[in-house]
Amino acid sequence: MSLDYKNSAGKSDLGIIGGAEIKAIIGLGNPGSGYYRHRHSIGFRVVDALAKKLGAQWRERENMLLAEVQLGGHKVLLIKPQTFMNNSGKVISFLIKQGIEAKNILVVHDELELPFGDIKFKVGGSHKGHNGLKSIIAVCGPEFVRLRFGIGRPEDKAQVADYVLQNFSENADEIGRLIEKAVQRLEELFS
Repeated sequence: MSLDYKNSAGKSDLGIIGGAEIKAIIGLGNPGSGYYRHRHSIGFRVVDALAKKLGAQWRERENMLLAEVQLGGHKVLLIKPQTFMNNSGKVISFLIKQGIEAKNILVVHDELELPFGDIKFKVGGSHKGHNGLKSIIAVCGPEFVRLRFGIGRPEDKAQVADYVLQNFSENADEIGRLIEKAVQRLEELFS
């Protein structure tokens, strides 16, 4: 597993993604137990693991599940949109009302462009066909932080839609370890 910090220009940029700047972490996924183990819902699983580790309780609010946690002495909102992937950006209006700008948001999502198990941070960039990112970018622009969880890519591009909506083929214990590693990396931003 690799971890790097880079902005859309490809340069290291730890200052921008320091814990003091991040006020909300959005985990992307599709709501409902039937989708939870799909590759596309890894963002939900990572923020769920973070919430559990920190003893946070989820509550329903408008079109999302919301939890508040303390990371590095800072209040951070954890959010799981309940709108299905293509409309994930609908939660952004709530954040704007809280005074949270794009630069204060970190989105956890599955990433086809990374090999399975790679976890990388990035600031800005395009959606590269990811409809959850596309929806968020349409509302607040691209300059938010991303934790990209590598899921690999099928050989045949025509299989991408089915691939992201399938359960991981890798061992469940391995997926669990990678989720915990992603949680650790998130926590490191705030230490």
